Amino acid sequence: MGFASIADKIALEAEMPWSERDVPTTLYGLLSRTATKFPNHSAVSYQLFSGPTDKAETLSWSELHDKTVQTANLFRKLGVGEKDVVAYILPNANETTLALLGGMVAGIVNPINPLLEADQIAAILRETGAKVVVTLKAFPKTDVAQKTAEAVRHAPNVKTVLEVDLNRYLTPPKSWIVPLVRPKNPVAHHAKVLNFVREVAQQNTTLDFADSKADRVAAYFHTGGTTGMPKVAQHTYNGMIYNGWLGHELLFTEDDNVICPLPLFHVFAVHVILMAAISSGAHVVFPTPQGYRGDGVFDNFWKLVERWKISFIITVPTAISALMQRPIDADVSSVKTAFSGSAPLPLELFKRFEEATGVQIVEGYGLTEATCLVSINPPEGEKKVGSIGMTFPYCDVKILKDTPDGPLECAVDEVGEICISNPGVSVGATYTEEDKNRDLFHGEYLRTGDLGRFDSDNYLWITGRAKDLIIRGGHNIDPAEIEEALLGHKAVAFAGAIGQPDAHAGEVPCAFVELVAGASVTEAELMEFCKTNVHERAAQPKHMTILEELPKTAVGKVFKPDLRKSAITRVYNGALEKAGVEARVVSVVDDKKRGLVAQLSASSDEDSAITDVLGSFIRPWERVAG
Repeated sequence: MGFASIADKIALEAEMPWSERDVPTTLYGLLSRTATKFPNHSAVSYQLFSGPTDKAETLSWSELHDKTVQTANLFRKLGVGEKDVVAYILPNANETTLALLGGMVAGIVNPINPLLEADQIAAILRETGAKVVVTLKAFPKTDVAQKTAEAVRHAPNVKTVLEVDLNRYLTPPKSWIVPLVRPKNPVAHHAKVLNFVREVAQQNTTLDFADSKADRVAAYFHTGGTTGMPKVAQHTYNGMIYNGWLGHELLFTEDDNVICPLPLFHVFAVHVILMAAISSGAHVVFPTPQGYRGDGVFDNFWKLVERWKISFIITVPTAISALMQRPIDADVSSVKTAFSGSAPLPLELFKRFEEATGVQIVEGYGLTEATCLVSINPPEGEKKVGSIGMTFPYCDVKILKDTPDGPLECAVDEVGEICISNPGVSVGATYTEEDKNRDLFHGEYLRTGDLGRFDSDNYLWITGRAKDLIIRGGHNIDPAEIEEALLGHKAVAFAGAIGQPDAHAGEVPCAFVELVAGASVTEAELMEFCKTNVHERAAQPKHMTILEELPKTAVGKVFKPDLRKSAITRVYNGALEKAGVEARVVSVVDDKKRGLVAQLSASSDEDSAITDVLGSFIRPWERVAG
């Protein structure tokens, strides 16, 4: 234990190669080891509602082990072998954890974001060939069950649907009311529908089959997916156990209580937090089905920290910003560290959190394609706020740039593409679709698409996304420069900068912001602020939009495709109106080959006029009926 400098990383690597570390080969082996060591220690806790005295369910490590075995046995009974897939479309619950772990022991588990639309869920089910789906039984205020039923109708390989009824977490009188108001979910698919809890309870608590003898693919995680069809990444036991080992070695012990309001379809919650808990014996608390998005979670957060005597807070920048808008109204003296990921943390937000809590935030970096963890600001060493710290032991990162003679490693502080080699990287087999693995590697190194640099102290800095660069007349503009400037304004909570279409320069910068609750500022005032604080003249935004709430991913990143769609619609409609053309953009769709395409409601005799107006813009358009 201990990670304060690059010397500690080198020392850990020098002890032995990763292949010689005393870690189990399989997830079942890892879980069994921890359950034997700490049978009566709390493993996972879950509460449906966010109140500090609301009903909660805790499983010990021995209980989690036995229920995982029962779940794995059920999946095997339903025809799931090592190469077969169990998908779950669930919010957070203890059943979600069981589906995850049991699915990885029996076969390959495929967590799916329940916020996706039915056609996207169906596409993932078809891509992975899922045999069994675990999802919600119809429940008030959610359409997960209905979307899943529709998705299964278009996924012919699914043979069984197992339903989880959240009503068991309720107490009377609410538990009496749910059956009376439960939404209808007429099933039109071919699959057999069973009760998850009832079926699991009927299984043995020892494995009915032999555990895997060697490393294998045990999980499929989809990336993105809010627009277009997501890619599916393959994860092996080795990569997951590596992530768990890092968490145990550098962060958690069996005495830690960890609050994780992040979704269990995302690698941060699964491979970083849950695997680290399984490796170390730490206790993880999952509050509400929607985590940070759940009703009252932000308002009750500090009271939940007090209730569970939390030592580690797992968070993301957007959640930190929301928490800093609420008073710390509880005893939080148990907190040792907050671990933040998913997006860079603004310096001011880091300072605000530290001043309010007395606790420093540790920033980390990872990505789905590498199973997850890549680097961290050392828990016991210097934290360079804004950087993503030092690479983890057994993780090798190169900053590469393309040259006519092939990729070349960048010098200190020179920006290039971040490329990764570690036990979580599956060379040549990152995605299930072979075509998507082309051009994804430089030799053994995974190309992340992130731009970054190493400083002279070996700290890694992300400077932007290669695909997020705003290219103004051939001049590359990093949107982070605009976003960081705007986040320095006291009224701004979140900011997203993108390139909007421009007839002359191809793209020019524009910005979208979400304000701090109760703050007041105009778009014109923010534009003036940028003139002073965005130092590169070419990077100063040409348009500013204040939104009630910026679109965000499930883990709190600003979701820029939606911003791009909004900008295209505004710019194209403005140009058409100025030219006196009646046609208007009604939607912007993500086409696999053409990228974002503006769809116009127009008559066929307007084609020529539309072409005259929009022909000078880069982004394509098409006419649609209506």
